[in-house]
Amino acid sequence: MSHVTIDGRQFDLDGLSDEARQQAANIQVIDQEMARLKTQMLIYQTARNAFAVALQQALPKE
Repeated sequence: MSHVTIDGRQFDLDGLSDEARQQAANIQVIDQEMARLKTQMLIYQTARNAFAVALQQALPKE
């Protein structure tokens, strides 16, 4: 039996309506995508920082 916790209350997924199960699944998919996008943003920020360092090193020295 799978459970889902919503607003501090735990529900047995098997006891929910088809619509409620689908909405819970939708939330899970969105949560996974948001986590993936956060990871992508961290990768992009790391790359940007590396490019900024490379740019600083490529600029003429005073």
